[in-house]
Amino acid sequence: MTTHRRPKQPSRTRVTVLTSAAAAAVAFSAQAATAAPSVKPSKNEVKARVDALSEEAEKATEEYDGAKEKQEKLQKEISALQDRVARGQDELNALRDSIGAMATAQYRSGGIDPSVQLLLSSDPDDYLDKASALDQVSGKQVATLKQIQEKERGLAQQRAEATEKLKDLAATRTELGKKKKEVQGRLAASQKLLNSLTTREKAQLAAEEDRANRSSTERVNLGSTPSASGRAAAAFQAAQGRIGTPYVWGASGPSSFDCSGLTSWAYAQAGVSIPRTSQAQATIGTRITSVGDLKVGDLVFFFNDLHHVGLYAGNGQILHAPRTGTNVRYESMDTIGGPFMFGVRV
Repeated sequence: MTTHRRPKQPSRTRVTVLTSAAAAAVAFSAQAATAAPSVKPSKNEVKARVDALSEEAEKATEEYDGAKEKQEKLQKEISALQDRVARGQDELNALRDSIGAMATAQYRSGGIDPSVQLLLSSDPDDYLDKASALDQVSGKQVATLKQIQEKERGLAQQRAEATEKLKDLAATRTELGKKKKEVQGRLAASQKLLNSLTTREKAQLAAEEDRANRSSTERVNLGSTPSASGRAAAAFQAAQGRIGTPYVWGASGPSSFDCSGLTSWAYAQAGVSIPRTSQAQATIGTRITSVGDLKVGDLVFFFNDLHHVGLYAGNGQILHAPRTGTNVRYESMDTIGGPFMFGVRV
């Protein structure tokens, strides 16, 4: 006889737990469905982040400029070395030709043993003169051989130096490409942030930047601070003539600039050659540690890593190329965004 058993009923405790869990899941799903979307950053927050990215891009730009300057210097050095090697090889070939010609002439004139020639000579004095000439030719041969040896050693050294510089150039080009991508990445991130703004917010930011550019040229009190020197005055005047030109990373004028591109270009117009990057420019001239001692045309450096430079304009103002999206303009040293480190008088 088959026994029929009733299915085992779940315990009241288990039912309660399952019911509670299901209710919690439903509640969570409802909350997730009705939750407010992530808060969109405000226009000012976007601007602050874009400014920070621009600062990072400017730092990378100075590193890019340094790698580019090194590349150009290496290319010039390699070209000069290759020219010297080519000229040296021509000189070496000429020396080898001359030693061959001397050896041929000596062979033709010295086919008989010298002692036999002396015995057979009808004019011993004449023979001795000829022998002396042959000795001189032999001495010239020795000197030429020494020249050949020295020239070969020199060429080997120059070729080795050129090879090392070519390796350095390849590494520098790799670094240049890396820094270029870094700058472009920062700028792309900035543009992405700007694209998240509404049309109205974009217009407001553009208007603010336009006002900053215009006000820096229309209502700036530069005071009466004297120029550091005649060449500093000439450099400053040249930079003044470029007010309103856009900041472009890696640019060194005359139609666009980055910060150190402007300062190096301005001093070049005054007949003074200074390094291309802000960090290198900070190592030249006489250092000025107090703002009160600055004079018009002095280079002024900001941030601990010295990645930003401008020209002192007087009355606490500088003339500089600030960052991407701005133009060459005057600006108060208090609004640069980083601490004043020191000035340099060229």
